[in-house]
Amino acid sequence: MNLHVFQGFGDILIEVSYALIPLILFFIAFQFFMLKLDKQKVYQIVLGFILTFFGLAFFLQGVHIGFFPIGHMMGQELGSDRHTWLLIPIGFVLGFAATFAEPAVSIMNSEVDKVTGGYISEKVMLYTVSTGVGISVALSMFRILYGISLWYFLIPGYIIALILVFFSNKTFIAIAFDCGGVATGPMTVTFISAMAVGAASAIEGRHPLTDGFGLIALVALTPIIAVLIVGLIFTRKGGAADDEPES
Repeated sequence: MNLHVFQGFGDILIEVSYALIPLILFFIAFQFFMLKLDKQKVYQIVLGFILTFFGLAFFLQGVHIGFFPIGHMMGQELGSDRHTWLLIPIGFVLGFAATFAEPAVSIMNSEVDKVTGGYISEKVMLYTVSTGVGISVALSMFRILYGISLWYFLIPGYIIALILVFFSNKTFIAIAFDCGGVATGPMTVTFISAMAVGAASAIEGRHPLTDGFGLIALVALTPIIAVLIVGLIFTRKGGAADDEPES
């Protein structure tokens, strides 16, 4: 069996270059006119750009030859199986696991733990966001199975989130809405969305475009609700008395 591992890798390198060149130009401009960092620091930053360039390139290549195909095939297999209800629990587990491996979520949780001095721990944030994403993927699979409109999930979900905002403190509100963004990272988008499209293409009466997409909208919503609920629990259990975390 021939594995074309690096097929199309040149195009990936060009795409990553286009993405990083503006950042490099901004850094050069700031270095000359404002930052004026020493040579050692500039060397570290340049090395970071190089590692980022190749890291993104290899990751995107892996997505094209691995994540997309396997996610799509898994969705098709589960969608064509007579036990289609398995899509719901499997979707939850995969959504939970994908968030554990999401680099943006890890960075976000680490920053929250550091800035709040451990008041909101990294582990609590990780399990909270992962559970929220798992629920969103399970709901998406449920929606695909029964052909329910996305509006029946999004509108009530955002209404619940807005209601929770009025009872939450500022610390958790800010963190919650950022978590909704970081949860929709490359792991979730590449693998789970491909699985949803594959399932929609295999289930009779469903369409990959109208039913397979919309998952990311739910992934961005449920971590917000999950973090706000955890914030209410923290407050009720006697965490910080005001809007600021305890030192």
